[in-house]
Amino acid sequence: MSSAFDKSALADLIAVTQKIGAQGIDLCVFRRDGTRKDHTATHLDYDRFTPDTAKQLLSHFNDAGLGLSLGAFENIIGGDPADRIKNQNHLLKLIRIAYLLGGDANDVKVGTFVGYNHELGAEEGGFQKNLDEYRRVFEPIIRYAEGLGVTILYENCPMEGWRPASYATTYNNLPGVLAARKLMYALIPSKAHGEIYDPSHDVWQHTDPIDVIAQSDISRIHRIHVKATRNLKTRARVDWGGMYPMQAVDENLAAKADVDTPLNDWDRHHYEAMLPGFGGTDSMDWRAFIDLLNEKGFRGPYEIENEARNSKDTGNFAAVVQGYQTAVGFLKPMLWELDETAGYAYSGKKELSLPNVRDIPVMTIDKLQG
Repeated sequence: MSSAFDKSALADLIAVTQKIGAQGIDLCVFRRDGTRKDHTATHLDYDRFTPDTAKQLLSHFNDAGLGLSLGAFENIIGGDPADRIKNQNHLLKLIRIAYLLGGDANDVKVGTFVGYNHELGAEEGGFQKNLDEYRRVFEPIIRYAEGLGVTILYENCPMEGWRPASYATTYNNLPGVLAARKLMYALIPSKAHGEIYDPSHDVWQHTDPIDVIAQSDISRIHRIHVKATRNLKTRARVDWGGMYPMQAVDENLAAKADVDTPLNDWDRHHYEAMLPGFGGTDSMDWRAFIDLLNEKGFRGPYEIENEARNSKDTGNFAAVVQGYQTAVGFLKPMLWELDETAGYAYSGKKELSLPNVRDIPVMTIDKLQG
């Protein structure tokens, strides 16, 4: 996942991916005028993407021996109403781009969040109202994607730091728990949507990712995020418990009571973001997790999402690269065959096809719903 290389041009990103030893890139294509501060990488010119652009990009990736996917992770059903519409229209642009790149035939998926509508959520029956709003917004979007041979994928991050720590709740993205994803698929049965499952988010929710996979419809899981969580045994975890987030209170009162409070908006659930095998042990059994995925027939990509405190958060480019390289090395014996001369080596590369598709105009949400 290209989010950790937000300052790199596409050519440099491809070169560093080859150095890391990965087999593809999930290209982040966030809005240039977006409101997110934590993720800003934009590795495609989404406003000037044509069939010729698609052919050039596919040829470039084939020359490099890499696969690709794309995504932008925003609040689609909540937040500021004007910004919400921009996010919906941006998602539609990415669906068009994926179509021009061959869509499902080339395993080019579109990653997204769903987000959460807190105005509805504060009402009685607020969770059901968010499900209903999800269906209202996403049903036509998924139908549009399905007609173009494109699959939309939701990541399961609750986005616990998406709003200021002065808010009591940290549930800010609807598919943040398995129950929500099951309900979403029941509401919209189409196979043109599924998920990028990131086990790290369930770990800090005190849920074993192995149990989640055991209860998941494996046909809905198209990507696995490689990101780790180390649950911390801090004084704050005892003060606040493991069920609820730390809350922001008056600083003088907290000091008088000797109570820890959040240091920042993301410092709410007593964990450290890591990459498996890089700088310590995390809080899940990766071997058992991957064994179960293999047993259930998962054959999709494992995408390394580098948000590690000792790698991406250092701002040191070499440390960022080292984190990715370590994660690749960590996974090799669990995912790749043993070659007599090369050791554990990847052997499943498929060339991206150059689709013969007609251009289509950019769709907007008002036209889609109108």
